[in-house]
Amino acid sequence: MAKVAAARAARSAMMEQGAAAPLDLGELSELLGYALKRAQLKLYEDFLKCVAPLQLTPAQFSVLLLLEKNPGRNQTEVAGALGILRPNFVAMLDGLESRGLCARARSATDRRSHVLSLTEKGRSALARARRIIASKHEARLSALLGSADRAALLRILAKIARDF
Repeated sequence: MAKVAAARAARSAMMEQGAAAPLDLGELSELLGYALKRAQLKLYEDFLKCVAPLQLTPAQFSVLLLLEKNPGRNQTEVAGALGILRPNFVAMLDGLESRGLCARARSATDRRSHVLSLTEKGRSALARARRIIASKHEARLSALLGSADRAALLRILAKIARDF
């Protein structure tokens, strides 16, 4: 009750000052999916600001990371590991390849398949992105959460991704 009264008082004060009252989210603010999506949008926005000089999205960064750790894997495997639909993944690869960050080649064992690899330019971009992300994006998150909460959040998110 005190929470509701405080929210009403805040809205009344804002209206008196001529500011629009914030929307009452009701039960939406208690839904985990909504909270996760709002947090994801904030993280995405911050990530994009941090790596703006490199013009990488979180998905593109993830692809480069996987290609570094898994050279020679095919498009289907990488797209599947990241949960990216095939048509979207092909378009993303087209962009990365046109920038010289990765290369596709026909598989020696399956002519219908393409294997992927990082180029030297891709390795360099990935190294720069890692430094920027570690020193800015992840550092801010770690400072906000602290090491124990950060580790707990990673465990919880992994559990949701694995078991839900």
